[in-house]
Amino acid sequence: MRNPIIRPAILLSAAILTLAACDSTLQEKGMGKLSLEVAIGNETTRAAMSEDEVISSAKVKIYKADFSGLVRQYLKSEMPSSLYLPEDSYRIDVEAGEIAKDSPAKASWEQLSWKGSSEVDITAGTTSSVSVTAKVCNAISVVTFDPSVNSAFENDFVCTVGLSTEDPSMQLDYTSSQSGKDGYFIAEGFEPTLYWTFTGTLKKNGSTVTKSGQIPAVEGGKKYRLGFKYTETDGILSFNILVDDSVNTQYDDIIFIATTTGLAEISKYDIWAGHFDVSADVDESEYDPSKVYIEYRVPVTGSWIRVPADRESEGTYTKSITGLKPDTEYEYRLVLTSTTTGEEEIIPASSTVRTDKATALPNAGMETTSNAESSKYKSLYDPNLSDPTLNTKWWDSGNAGSTVVGSSSVICYPDTGNKKEGNQSMCLQSRYVVVKFAAGNLFSGRFGDLIGTSGGTVYFGRPFTARPTGLRLWVKYSGGKVNRVGNAPSDMIKEGDYDRANIRIAIGNWDYKKYGGDAESPILVNTTDVSTFVDYTTDASTIAYGEKIIQSDAANSTNVWQQITIPLDYKTTSRFPTHIVVSCAASMYGDYFTGYDNSMLWVDGFELLYE
Repeated sequence: MRNPIIRPAILLSAAILTLAACDSTLQEKGMGKLSLEVAIGNETTRAAMSEDEVISSAKVKIYKADFSGLVRQYLKSEMPSSLYLPEDSYRIDVEAGEIAKDSPAKASWEQLSWKGSSEVDITAGTTSSVSVTAKVCNAISVVTFDPSVNSAFENDFVCTVGLSTEDPSMQLDYTSSQSGKDGYFIAEGFEPTLYWTFTGTLKKNGSTVTKSGQIPAVEGGKKYRLGFKYTETDGILSFNILVDDSVNTQYDDIIFIATTTGLAEISKYDIWAGHFDVSADVDESEYDPSKVYIEYRVPVTGSWIRVPADRESEGTYTKSITGLKPDTEYEYRLVLTSTTTGEEEIIPASSTVRTDKATALPNAGMETTSNAESSKYKSLYDPNLSDPTLNTKWWDSGNAGSTVVGSSSVICYPDTGNKKEGNQSMCLQSRYVVVKFAAGNLFSGRFGDLIGTSGGTVYFGRPFTARPTGLRLWVKYSGGKVNRVGNAPSDMIKEGDYDRANIRIAIGNWDYKKYGGDAESPILVNTTDVSTFVDYTTDASTIAYGEKIIQSDAANSTNVWQQITIPLDYKTTSRFPTHIVVSCAASMYGDYFTGYDNSMLWVDGFELLYE
């Protein structure tokens, strides 16, 4: 059972065009024929997969060349011998190997992945040929240990390399036996990072040495070599990182001192709008481990506020400084107590940090509406206003689809008589319109096009670079028992069950070239094509996600205003988003054309939280 995804239920229709075989008929219909050849470049096999097996299991996707949407997709082995397309320019994308599997291993010692892309122009009445060569797209790691490492450390030393510091499925462990071996990573998303951590026990005194770092913005097709060497200058462990590729080679030397005391440099990913995270190294032979403090204040004007640091491991301390104001500069310092003198010491001088800005949702109070798009329904913007956050479209709904038959079929409208803040709320009302059930909906993005009466397109997302911790808003819900059943599986919901509303929020860095949308709204959903649906709980480009399901039955009366908070669950804190998706639906299974045809969800007072 697939998870329901953020999209409105829209009035749809589909038309099937039967293509004639003769070129003259194809030309009259503006159709051309495509001949496709796929080849694998670089290394051709890994493990038990032959080149033929790699190619036959490859995924082939055909897009409009202007990135306006996904047109077709196939397994290479299942592609029809004759493929007809309307006259236009197209882009052919191929994925093969591990990356083409339904659940690919993000880290592997054996399985390679390939990607390739080519463009082709289809001319009516002719056959166009295109060849796509897929090349290795893995970020490849190679870790080598100098003999000095084997001499200085016990046999259990290890270097863990991975795309995540928390998920073992995205990591590979290099021990002495894996020295010099290639590791393969499927590194996707915006500027992915390879993290490494070396841990070893010194033979001379039994102390543990743990050092870590990262290689930012790794690229597919490049090999990243990490060389480890131990010197006898009182325990200095040196690391060499070599990025090896045919076009550009860069070489860095990084040397870490084994024991230090002081504040670690704060990463940009550790700074949020409402808090920042501090790390410190403390020599516990010199300073009392029970008296490690972080102090912070607004520079000059503020008083120092002291909080105890948390001991993560021997010599390593962290603390999240919370309750801060957005876009504000703070000063912080490390305070320790000497085990020799018993005196407090400030080590070193204080550092400063500015918290991130707290970006709000445009038109969050649902106050601004106009008939800018149609006299049949209200849109959530007014082009006559001077405020740039209110005079262009940010929110949209399925009204453009539902009101094709008339304004009485509006599924999202302002309600001045039922509100929590200001002059009005927005009411999302599910309806049965002519031949289809349409769920009341509101979302960040824009409605696309109808596909008759059986489908449509929706563009989800709006540009957004902040990192909120949750969404708070006022809701009121009046549902009923499901009386319209479309194609929802019976184990999800069935006739006679109570309808449910849901509200979702997601932030991510979705590449519109991959997700079929455009730079403003990168995720294109075609409701007639399940391959375009996005499951934000597993999607690799989703950074954080939250959802609230609202019940409405005898035991859960929600027909009163209530304020709800939806926490954002961050999958990673080492990426910044480029877009945000917010979606509300009066019938959560409306994408299956299933629900109660008078469910009503009122929403008001949206507020992003930055805690």
